[in-house]
Amino acid sequence: MRALTVEEARQRVADLTLRSYEVAFDLTGDGDTFVTTSRIRFGATSSTSWVDVKPERLISVALNGQALDASALDGGRFPLTGLQGENDLVVTAELKYAADGEGLQRSVDAADGRVYTYGMSSLESAPRYFPCFDQPDLKAPYTITVKCPEDWVVLGNGAATRTAPGEWTLAETKPLSTYFVTLVAGPYHQLRSEYDGIPLGLACRQSLKEHLERDAEDLFRTTRDAFDAYHRMFRQRYPFGEYWQVFTPDFNLGAMENPGCVTVSDDLVFRGPVTDAERSTRSRILVHEMAHMWFGDLVTMKWWNDMWLNESFAEYMAHRVAEDATSYRGNWVDFAFVRKWWGLQTDQSSSTHPVAPDSLKDARQSLDDFDGISYAKGAAVLKQLAKYLGDDVFLKGVNAHLEAHEYGNADLHEFIAKLTEAGARDLDTWSDQWLRTSGVDTITAERTGAGVVLHRSSPDESRRLHKLSVGAYDADGSVAVADVVLADDSAEVVLGNDAGVVVPDAGDDTWAKIRLDPTSLANLPTVLPAIKDGTTRAVIWNSIRDAVADAELDPRQALELFTAALPHEDSDVAVGSLVRWLEERVLGGYLEYDEARGQVADALGNKLAITAPGSSLQLVTARGLISTTNDVALLQSWLDGSAAPDGLEIDADLRWALVLRLVRLGEFGATEIDAELDRDKSTEGVVQASRCRAALPDGKEAAWTRIMTDPSIGVQELLAAADGFWHPGQAAITAPYVQRFFTDIPPTADIRAGMVVGLTTARIAPRYAVDADLVAPAEALVADESVNSGIRRKTANFLDDLRRALAIRSTFG
Repeated sequence: MRALTVEEARQRVADLTLRSYEVAFDLTGDGDTFVTTSRIRFGATSSTSWVDVKPERLISVALNGQALDASALDGGRFPLTGLQGENDLVVTAELKYAADGEGLQRSVDAADGRVYTYGMSSLESAPRYFPCFDQPDLKAPYTITVKCPEDWVVLGNGAATRTAPGEWTLAETKPLSTYFVTLVAGPYHQLRSEYDGIPLGLACRQSLKEHLERDAEDLFRTTRDAFDAYHRMFRQRYPFGEYWQVFTPDFNLGAMENPGCVTVSDDLVFRGPVTDAERSTRSRILVHEMAHMWFGDLVTMKWWNDMWLNESFAEYMAHRVAEDATSYRGNWVDFAFVRKWWGLQTDQSSSTHPVAPDSLKDARQSLDDFDGISYAKGAAVLKQLAKYLGDDVFLKGVNAHLEAHEYGNADLHEFIAKLTEAGARDLDTWSDQWLRTSGVDTITAERTGAGVVLHRSSPDESRRLHKLSVGAYDADGSVAVADVVLADDSAEVVLGNDAGVVVPDAGDDTWAKIRLDPTSLANLPTVLPAIKDGTTRAVIWNSIRDAVADAELDPRQALELFTAALPHEDSDVAVGSLVRWLEERVLGGYLEYDEARGQVADALGNKLAITAPGSSLQLVTARGLISTTNDVALLQSWLDGSAAPDGLEIDADLRWALVLRLVRLGEFGATEIDAELDRDKSTEGVVQASRCRAALPDGKEAAWTRIMTDPSIGVQELLAAADGFWHPGQAAITAPYVQRFFTDIPPTADIRAGMVVGLTTARIAPRYAVDADLVAPAEALVADESVNSGIRRKTANFLDDLRRALAIRSTFG
């Protein structure tokens, strides 16, 4: 099925004016399909157009009371001819439940056999569960009715009313884009509250009931705090009636901003102990989705090239509001260590793109740009802009933008115009420098006889202006900070040259690669532990990680810095982020696995011995130790409960981590996996078992076949199998599958659609196979335009990482 192009979308929005949708769902059937009828009223200035529907069977189409030939359906588009000034279109279709998280997803809970559904409409998914005119700038009010099993409840964008056993009506909505229309139906457990006149709700699977109830007050408190903050910032109150946050199974994102009914991945209903960082991340996800109620839902981009107006804004607001208004702190530290690092890597990849690119891509290709640039880089740029303009101007412009385009659509030029009317100046230059170009500048500190000088190098001629602070740090904890505007290629800093470590952009205020001078690098092992500000430590670590990736710094030196700094690191975000980097990049990628693994495990073991029992740091350190140690006796003693560290609860999730490591070490097999699954008879247990079975030496072929050929496997189970497949300690076992990736991954786009295609590709790419012979087949796959764009994008990222690893090994041995 061909994707919608921007030219087609512009023509259709010029031709049509939507009045309303009435959508009726019949979910009472026993099979893997359901029936939907859409009645769409719309005006037309052209006699021809088309409606989008992707059915198993198109049952009927009637236009203005006249039946049309259903066999005219062509590639998900049904042609409409003879349109009048006002039209009444009724389309009835039998559609298939989804397993890939796009359309109407159907999942069976392994804990009790109950069935749950939810709708995901993003980008091309809406026509998979209701006939519609599927593009973001064709908005209309929706009224939805549902027939379903009598023990189910129904939720959606409008308030739900049970009209009869198994029959529900959702109240008419405000005008909505198709991509955030949702339907939630199943035997969901519900919790209700109310705040400031807004009905609030939480929902989840029945098997997660006790866990949701335990965290309900925390979730409602975050919701209340965020509403207060947004109502202070925005002149318009939340406009969409009720506000449900529904934790749904087999979700392929963190959450989705459906007005009135936000859907959230139910792995965020925590079954056991988690770190403070994970709770903070969950809070930010909820705050992020609420920001979309204004930026995205109330005012929507006209085409997907302006998705940054949604995602960058929500990402920036999530960190700002979570830090200023909720009970969680350290949000900007997390941004620096996790989100910004993600964005910086993306911006240095072969698939980089501007934050606000030209509208050249079709709807399917646009999905690829939901990445570290549209989220993290855009958020960093908005943070910089808000600081530069000040809140008076920034929020005045934002509010004017929301009021001018409420329930409609807008683009970058219209957003910039409202900021300019509010008092901003020279935003066209700012937009050209930061939004219309890709790539990242490098800022380097140099010690001179007179002091410190910053140098800026750029990948293009954008001449980006950087406003930042430079910090000078010594091992005794003393610090001096100077503000700098870097408008030219160099600038002097009002600091002495005798500090132990000089850190450009110490406050993480700009978007740039940071390079430390040789003296600072040499002094880091003694000075880094004395730097109290977590954001500054993140800036340093991002500089270290980036310099390693560019083959400018020996990864062994970075590993030595990790072992020196780890005993003093008090941030669970920092420990978790650095351990992930070491496992995903350094161990088995930049360095030979056996050479480096023991050093990481020893450092984590020593850290665990001095970490407070029951603390978040203890948990994140223990997880890292489990995944890196070769001490079978230690792993088994934790698993059987005979010698677990004081304060460390060995819950179901930690047990699965222990089982996985023992499988990878060859100590456990299928029997032990089955026994653990018998202890944890839940959907979460099934997902964890999938990861462990993919790690079995004799389970590789079965896992590979499921990943590459089984369209029925659920999203989380699929991604877990891909996660478990590769490991640097199993290089010899997985060697036969390395070349198979390039031939077997393209057909997966024929059995799955949307986000999960790229997610699967990223996880099942042979990331630990550092072999120059893989460059040619990777290049060939990336260049093959017949292959799904998401697969090509993720393969290009794999190729970037492969080239970096080859360069590092060539440079440092």
